[in-house]
Amino acid sequence: MAHIYKLLAGVILCSIHACSLGQNLSGIENRKTFMILRQMKRIHSHLCLKDRTDFQFPWKRGNTTQNKMTQGSCYHPLMLQQIINLFNTENSRAAWNNALLDQLLSRLDHGLEQLEQMEDDNLACAYLGSVVRKYFQRIHHYLKKKEYSSCAWEVGS
Repeated sequence: MAHIYKLLAGVILCSIHACSLGQNLSGIENRKTFMILRQMKRIHSHLCLKDRTDFQFPWKRGNTTQNKMTQGSCYHPLMLQQIINLFNTENSRAAWNNALLDQLLSRLDHGLEQLEQMEDDNLACAYLGSVVRKYFQRIHHYLKKKEYSSCAWEVGS
């Protein structure tokens, strides 16, 4: 799913910032996750163009600063948790191959556990958590509105 790749690419890009802060995160694990996502693809993106929407992705491109690196280390576990929440629902089970979904959730859970072991308390993370949750709430509302159709999953994830 093209949009799913973008969503997890954000998490993986955050891991680059986290690695530069001294955290040891595995690129191999990220590649394995993308391989599972590729196997999960069910519909071509071009068939869902009419369903596109703007979920107001809360991050902008730019130069990496120490502040952005700190934000990246906050975003990574927050994004992982929200992605897990998105895919760990009955509607997700109905939409996806459950064996692949279980593999994906297992990998994401493992990554989250690793990050939580390294977690550093940071006051900026509380605000960023709110931003991340609002972004994923918009995705959840969109999926519900579109009755969890294949195109809704393609666009929303």
